[in-house]
Amino acid sequence: MSQHVGYGLIAFDKTLREQVIIEQLPQVRYIARRIHARVPPQVLLEDLVHAGILGLLEAVNRYDPNKNVQLRHYAAFRIRGAILDSLRAVDWGTRGLRRKARRIEHAIVDCKVRFGREPTESEIATELGVTLEILQHLLGDLRALEIVSLQMIGSHEGLSDDVLADHAGEDNDPFCQTLQSEMIVLIAKAVGELPQQERQVLALYHYKELTMKDVGAVMGIGESRVSQLYTKAMLRLRVRMHELLRTSVPTCLS
Repeated sequence: MSQHVGYGLIAFDKTLREQVIIEQLPQVRYIARRIHARVPPQVLLEDLVHAGILGLLEAVNRYDPNKNVQLRHYAAFRIRGAILDSLRAVDWGTRGLRRKARRIEHAIVDCKVRFGREPTESEIATELGVTLEILQHLLGDLRALEIVSLQMIGSHEGLSDDVLADHAGEDNDPFCQTLQSEMIVLIAKAVGELPQQERQVLALYHYKELTMKDVGAVMGIGESRVSQLYTKAMLRLRVRMHELLRTSVPTCLS
């Protein structure tokens, strides 16, 4: 179906609504599979698909054709958000694991202050008072917590999903233009400061959309090591984005 067909009638036309939902179901499964690759094995793919379908239904019900955004893109936003919300609600990451993640973040901050640069794994391990082997094992365990995208790392407390969704795709909206341009600059800066291996992992995983296994094959390392590097990169990015947001808050957020 072409994009211009009366999507404004979706909420009122049952036949059209069902047709649109069927058309978008492959996108639900694609997004669910991408997120499923990052979470522990006990999380069932079908549970993520179910959450994604609920997000799709919400997108179809709330879609406004008068906004300058395609339904497919708006639906993807809602589908991904619904799946991530379902994972947060389950909260399968233990409190102990989350505390350990925060300890690593604090260790990264302390090492950066001390050395004036991004610390190595050995330096982070020393700061934590553990061996390098224990740190790497912990990074592998923490992969389960890193279910957020780079865009979500760069989000700000003052921005809700509703605000972002309402402005998504509005190319002429000053809010959207300012938000996108400044956040892209901040994220690019944070990623550019990462060690080379971690930048490569993020590039292959997020932008080339390879699996962890495929990333390992390209880089000549094991899948478990890719998982460690990915988790470490996400922790570094979270720390750096907090720093950058404190000093470079976009004007649209103030």
